Amino acid sequence: MRAVSNAGELAQRARAVAIGTFDGVHLGHRRVLDAVLAAGLTATVVTFDPHPRIAFGYEVELLSTLQRRLELIGEAGIEETLVVEFDLEVAKLEPAEFVDTVLRPIGTEVVVAGADFRFGRGRAGDLEQLARLGFDARTVPLVEGVSSSKIRDLLRSGEIERAAKLLGRPPEVEGIVVAGDARGGTLGFPTANLRLDPDLLVPAYGIYAGAAAGHRAAISIGTNPHYRGEERRVEAHLLDFSGDLYGRRLVVHLWRRLRDEQSFSSEAELVAQIARDVEETRGAAPPA
Repeated sequence: MRAVSNAGELAQRARAVAIGTFDGVHLGHRRVLDAVLAAGLTATVVTFDPHPRIAFGYEVELLSTLQRRLELIGEAGIEETLVVEFDLEVAKLEPAEFVDTVLRPIGTEVVVAGADFRFGRGRAGDLEQLARLGFDARTVPLVEGVSSSKIRDLLRSGEIERAAKLLGRPPEVEGIVVAGDARGGTLGFPTANLRLDPDLLVPAYGIYAGAAAGHRAAISIGTNPHYRGEERRVEAHLLDFSGDLYGRRLVVHLWRRLRDEQSFSSEAELVAQIARDVEETRGAAPPA
């Protein structure tokens, strides 16, 4: 899948276009993408970065980074994606101006979106207006109960399997592997310590079973209370892995929340519990 940040970089050709933020690329988004693919034209997505609410000064805990969002859109079969830099100037565009600036230059013929789709200044534009402007505007029914907001709520409460059902895949955390305090290695369970995008949602603190880089992983999210930690850490112990991950981008898939994080009466007790977490991770399965 090819992603560009300027409409002029896309050849003008007959396109079916889906427009939206697509944060998380959940089942509702997938329904829209499937409808774009079914249109039979060059399947294209127009998305925004940063998230429009962030551009307006609101805090948004994102389900996926832009890079991961583009990967998931590509995995869905989309041929090309235009990433529009969303700023206050873009926000001021009237619907017809947005059409002339973004959609017409790339050859858009079909526009596909969910029933609640709005665009343009003050969210004044909708699919009916796009139809009046000459596009084949197609409404995709919403998937009941599926929204990025609902998924965020589930992840904040650690309900991994329920969030996975709405996503259509395991939830993820993603970051760059950086140096930690190396304590895991001295305990016999070396971990990859992740530096996350500050806008990325971090699920409820606890210990999780999951996977990363093709290996099962026991994942700790929290402050490590046994050592009286205060800084939030996301650390993954990759089972049966040897090698150097420093500086690498790592996407960690969360399968199941095993337990709360806790402190222990001794380091030996901590090590024994980590060993039990690892064994439980060996027997875990991705959420259905």
